[in-house]
Amino acid sequence: QPSQPSASQLIATMPARERKDPRSVPESLLKKRKRDEKLAKQKAEKAAAEKKAADATRAEIFKRAEKYVKDYRESERETIRLRRQAKMDGDLFMAAEPKILLVIRIRGINRMHPNSKKILQLLRLRQIQNATFLRVNKATLNMLKKVEPYVTYGIPNLKTVRDLLYKRGYAKVNSQRIPLSDNKVISDNLGKCDILCMEDLIHEIYTCGPHFKEANKFLWPFKLSSPLGGYKAKRKNFAEGGDAGNRDEYINQLVRRMN
Repeated sequence: QPSQPSASQLIATMPARERKDPRSVPESLLKKRKRDEKLAKQKAEKAAAEKKAADATRAEIFKRAEKYVKDYRESERETIRLRRQAKMDGDLFMAAEPKILLVIRIRGINRMHPNSKKILQLLRLRQIQNATFLRVNKATLNMLKKVEPYVTYGIPNLKTVRDLLYKRGYAKVNSQRIPLSDNKVISDNLGKCDILCMEDLIHEIYTCGPHFKEANKFLWPFKLSSPLGGYKAKRKNFAEGGDAGNRDEYINQLVRRMN
């Protein structure tokens, strides 16, 4: 009988296995690396483009702010010059008609007529101490006459508009109350109206610009505090020593006590 091969002989006759290169990487991992590199490159390009756009926007904002300050100063100097000229000529100086009013609600809903209640809703004055800006025209003045016992209103100056927007300013975005803490909130919602920053918004409101309606609708009604020192008499008109009704420039003093 032929002798059986030994174990060493069997091992020697077996075909040798091909050894994999230890440096080889699975194909799936290579695809993942390639994808990650592509996404990282796209992200870096997007960040660079956004930074470039933000720098350009910031430069534009500074230019606009300087222009607005210059316009305000020139307008104030022109008014002072005309006042002096009228005084020297012995004439009366009539200031320009106001373009906007600041309306503040000072009374509740007790014993209120339904029409007055509806008008206050249209003016967005649903709570006591709420305040909104209003364009001056025949329709709005007639509405104010009907709700005069429940509100006080007057002509805001630039400082009042600026203080309200910076301290009490909130935006209405998707029916949500969003603080105006970043210019991006303004530019994203009012960029189509060429309003990019807070100074643009202040200028549009104060001068009653062509996009006043969009800018005012974008603002949430201001929630003011009770006035420091309290009210004198809510049920009396301002002309009679009370608080309700038209108070012209004296609205600015009231806002200082409420802001």
